[in-house]
Amino acid sequence: MPNVAAADLDDALRALSGATVPIAEAPAHVPDRRGLYALYAPKGAWGELGIGWRDGPLYVGKAERSLVSRDLGTHFITGKTGSSTLRRSLAALLRDPLELVAVPRNLVKPSRFANFALEHIDDKKLTEWMWANLRIAVWAAPDSVSSLVLVERAVLARLEPPLNLKDVPNPSRMLSAARTVMASQAKT
Repeated sequence: MPNVAAADLDDALRALSGATVPIAEAPAHVPDRRGLYALYAPKGAWGELGIGWRDGPLYVGKAERSLVSRDLGTHFITGKTGSSTLRRSLAALLRDPLELVAVPRNLVKPSRFANFALEHIDDKKLTEWMWANLRIAVWAAPDSVSSLVLVERAVLARLEPPLNLKDVPNPSRMLSAARTVMASQAKT
């Protein structure tokens, strides 16, 4: 497997650890190209999530085609919890504070309960919490980066965001357990 160029990793880390914008302002700042994004929240939001605060992002992800469609068109839109790992993780941690109830992603053909969704009113509460608390930083990948996933893995290993369960050295057992509770709730 090829290595990540040090310059690309440094550039990504610098961008993802730099200036952030509120989600409401993101459409004016997020480029419509592939890249990585990091989500930040104030200390109080970390407390609501039940995780210990530390200086760094809550979550880092990649958009293979477009940061606009992946971030702004999936993660921050009501009704998209079943399609967003980020939304499912936040929902699992905010289940009690926001009184969220998990349902199957597809009510007509219930299956794959780990990809649970939320009732519309609960999905809306989650979206409102996200818009009120989250800020985004992005790194638009240069055309010279052939494997975005390798850069993402290197960034995850370095930053260890607590809401990422994959490709981090120490994934949160608490988050995994909270997501399992929501998946079980969707199944019943």
